[in-house]
Amino acid sequence: MNHPDPRDALVDHLPAMRAFATSLTRNSATADDMVQDTLVKAWTNIDKFEAGTNMRAWLFTILRNTYYSNRRKAKREVADVDGVHTESLSQKPDHDGRLHMSDFREAFAKLPDEQREALILVGASGFAYEEAADMCGVAVGTIKSRVNRGRKRLAELMHLDDEETMELTDSATMAVVNARTNGAMR
Repeated sequence: MNHPDPRDALVDHLPAMRAFATSLTRNSATADDMVQDTLVKAWTNIDKFEAGTNMRAWLFTILRNTYYSNRRKAKREVADVDGVHTESLSQKPDHDGRLHMSDFREAFAKLPDEQREALILVGASGFAYEEAADMCGVAVGTIKSRVNRGRKRLAELMHLDDEETMELTDSATMAVVNARTNGAMR
């Protein structure tokens, strides 16, 4: 059976590879670099690809392995070109956190009881949506909706933009506010 050159199919998988890389890195520039590295590795090792098998799976495996190799490598490196690491070593004044916490408490108190309850269960206490729904005697979608609406309302009340982060040291409070925490991904 004569199979076409697999190099011709590489381009077809670029959008999916970029989406996967972005989900791993949460950074579009890093994701683009990873996709490029993956394509170079795939191109140079195309003889190892078995014609007739799943090209996308093969590419995703290379991409995933590249991601974890880069992470292991990064753990061993100490690069601070932009001074980001040095900034992380500095300590913000304690009063900043207390002021933000005061603003948070005030905004949180303005939420309806159902939204506060959902945010505490899912965000601060770390329960899965299903567990919180069982505890409250409502559907999972209802809990998800309450958490989403509660977080949006908190952001509005605290005048937070999508890109803005709060400087809080309390991880439970950050879990309530931040939609990207594990509780929101369940």
